Amino acid sequence: MIRTTLAFAVGTAALFVAAAFAGNDAPVRTDLTDEDLARVAAVTAPAEDFTEAEPFEAMQGGAATSRKKINRDAFSNFSANISFAEEETFKLGNALFRKLWVSSPSSTQASDGLGPLFNARACQSCHLKDGRGHPPEGIEESSASMFLRVSVPPSTPEEEAMIANLETDVIAEPTYGTQIQDLAVPGLHGEGTMEITYTEQEVTLDDGTVVSLRAPEYALTDPGYGELHPDAMFSPRIAPPMIGLGLLEAVPEADIAAWADPDDADSDGISGRLRHVRDPETGEVVLGRFGWKSGAPSVRAQTAGAFAGDIGISTPLVNKPHGDCTANQPDCLAAQTGEQARLGETEAPDPVLDLVTFYSQNLAVPARRDVDDPTVLAGKELFYGLGCTSCHRPKYVTSREAEIDALKFQLIWPYTDMLLHDMGEGLADHRPEGTANGYEWRTPPLWGIGLTETVSGHTLFLHDGRARSLTEAILWHGGEAQAARDGFAALDAADRDAVLTFLESL
Repeated sequence: MIRTTLAFAVGTAALFVAAAFAGNDAPVRTDLTDEDLARVAAVTAPAEDFTEAEPFEAMQGGAATSRKKINRDAFSNFSANISFAEEETFKLGNALFRKLWVSSPSSTQASDGLGPLFNARACQSCHLKDGRGHPPEGIEESSASMFLRVSVPPSTPEEEAMIANLETDVIAEPTYGTQIQDLAVPGLHGEGTMEITYTEQEVTLDDGTVVSLRAPEYALTDPGYGELHPDAMFSPRIAPPMIGLGLLEAVPEADIAAWADPDDADSDGISGRLRHVRDPETGEVVLGRFGWKSGAPSVRAQTAGAFAGDIGISTPLVNKPHGDCTANQPDCLAAQTGEQARLGETEAPDPVLDLVTFYSQNLAVPARRDVDDPTVLAGKELFYGLGCTSCHRPKYVTSREAEIDALKFQLIWPYTDMLLHDMGEGLADHRPEGTANGYEWRTPPLWGIGLTETVSGHTLFLHDGRARSLTEAILWHGGEAQAARDGFAALDAADRDAVLTFLESL
């Protein structure tokens, strides 16, 4: 039970501030009064009593939480506390999120500009039902919800300097750019097909239970534009769930920086790192928050990057009408774009990007289920005891200065620290991205994870969907998460089931 005496609250606030700002240059949270800071410290303090649910624990997204019926549309509801006028903005954004783009030239000039190379014709094609993507094997739905990033190591001092100065995240593969697009407009051909080969690896838990993990290997078959560079590096990515993005954007940087410990100064084996990136809108160096390796600083930047990279549509923020075409693909660069001067300077001119951004910011987190169930509470205690909350931080209070009123000063429960962590050899993609190395991944939020099968029709997890269950996902954890993973493997079957039941309640 959270203790709420003023003395405890003030004391916890002092400890929070000391932990947050000792030994680093983290910014100070300026949106709170001293009284507010004490309140925030009290409500975000770690749980100590696991005999009952914490206050407001079921409302994972604060007042924005959706309490609508749980079904396949559970991730597609808007923030419960937005205004009536904002509902209209959300619905317009939803229509654009689902919009199917077509190749140029077209009679539907407001919808042309697709590609020339692309992975999907609509945002919704990747983020199926606004939920989690999956690998293309064995599932009837499109493989658009998973793709391959590609790049090569820097080979000159100039390229190394570009990455060090955050002018670019990666060095593009000379022919195939930074992402493999398997589809193309008429007259061109796609860049190839992602091929996945799985090898089963048996793991025996301490009680004798045998779990089979599948280790993937990736290749590009039928390359459409010649051989890849011999040093080409692949990184597979499934589309992550869309819920709660605006709330995560509203978490103050100071509260994220509070948990960063890049040198493991406290010797707990956890050394989460901040990743800073260059904001495409301002050119300033800011905190990276979104993407599997924290490569995007905002929902707007992430949205514009996806328009360009996944669909080949230019926006005012990322004005690349030929998408990821390279100089070694001259026919691609010669293809007609969908830019229409009378409509705007880009293929998706304002307010398209703003509307899709607002939609993405306000996809509501569903309410928790069974928060008072004894097995859920027992699993929660084990989750804490195993050290899982060292990375999957349960709670934050969003900024009073958030861009959207509905997302301001909300107690939320995303279970992430939004930091980069070394996850060990098993999950390594060996492809650096900016300041994130080939072993590091951003801690994904866990809210909504228990509804994956309901919404997405599968139970495939991790950045590449290799894990076929939550058990497999946990057992793939290594590096900084090795101790927590080993602790889970050492539990008896009943306790393991309790941890899983807790996760399924999120």
